[in-house]
Amino acid sequence: MYIPAITGTGVFTPENVITNAELVQAFNAYADKVNAENAAAIEAGQMEPMQHSSEEFIVKASGIENRYVMDKSGVLDPDTMYPALRQRSDDESGIMTEMAVDACNKALAQAGRTAADVDLVICAASNHERAYPAIAIEIQQALGINGFGFDMNVACSSATFGIQAAADMVRSGSVRSALVVNPEICSGHLEWRDRDCHFIFGDVATATLIERIEDAQGPHFEVLSTRCATSFSNNIRNNNGFLRRSRPDGMIDRRDMQFMQNGRKVFKEVLPMVSQHISDHMEAEGIGSDDLTRLWLHQANKTMNDFIGKKVLGRVPEAGEQPNILQDYANTSSAGSIIAFSKYSDDLEDGDIGLICSFGAGYSVGSVIVKRKS
Repeated sequence: MYIPAITGTGVFTPENVITNAELVQAFNAYADKVNAENAAAIEAGQMEPMQHSSEEFIVKASGIENRYVMDKSGVLDPDTMYPALRQRSDDESGIMTEMAVDACNKALAQAGRTAADVDLVICAASNHERAYPAIAIEIQQALGINGFGFDMNVACSSATFGIQAAADMVRSGSVRSALVVNPEICSGHLEWRDRDCHFIFGDVATATLIERIEDAQGPHFEVLSTRCATSFSNNIRNNNGFLRRSRPDGMIDRRDMQFMQNGRKVFKEVLPMVSQHISDHMEAEGIGSDDLTRLWLHQANKTMNDFIGKKVLGRVPEAGEQPNILQDYANTSSAGSIIAFSKYSDDLEDGDIGLICSFGAGYSVGSVIVKRKS
């Protein structure tokens, strides 16, 4: 048996930024357009008028201020309201591969490794641009990696579930090293026309390199333990998949074809599940709240993270103990906790213990306990 370690991480950030102000302007223009087109029905009481969004509403509901996207022109066009991503030919790399390769190369560089050192690629993301061939195999080819790859989807928990799978394979000796990559193009499955959720998601890709600890060439994080759990719920759902397409007859798509959530039920049911999961995982490993230096939580909602941090630590987290990147990146599904880990882990000292946790649709929750090694 071998000891797995995280030796490198990488983050790909798109060039396009949408601020809350830009998003609100576009959404309100769309709402005005819909209300004008349906003025008679609204006047007759047959239809409720669409409400305006606001920057204050978005920040209060989520803590989000900006988000990065692969395309902003379509999202901000009141006549479109979804990303204008061109259809690529079968001879071109997919958009998820394009994002993933950048993140993977950064993770490899941080670890002092090359593609020749990698045996496995796991593409773990909340949505995939096609059913097959696997995105992971395309990423493997683009990087020039020997070995094998496969896709995984556990919604917002995909990254931590992927890390557990990779760590278990490294531990057993079936692979020597693995890249877990999370190309999350969340803009493609968000319903930008829905006031309750139009602000939630952004696009990004993250990558995590996991190796045998004996092969680490610099500072790294020993993977002490991983734990995953699922419990079926329909309160977060997407019936369509990757990207909404316009219907040729011009009719509005069914609402359940895009991201949907019952926010109140999610808040009520997920928070105790996640808090208990983390507490049980720590207790099983003999780790107390005072032993934990940092929590890298899934970046879905600031209020949710504040609640979980307080529940796990038994007090309000101090500055830096529970870093948030939500304000800049928005919810990036499975990649969120890895962004936080990548950006806020270099300052930990030898022996410091931290916990990565992601949670979401399923319901699903995954946690990874790590220890800093110099």
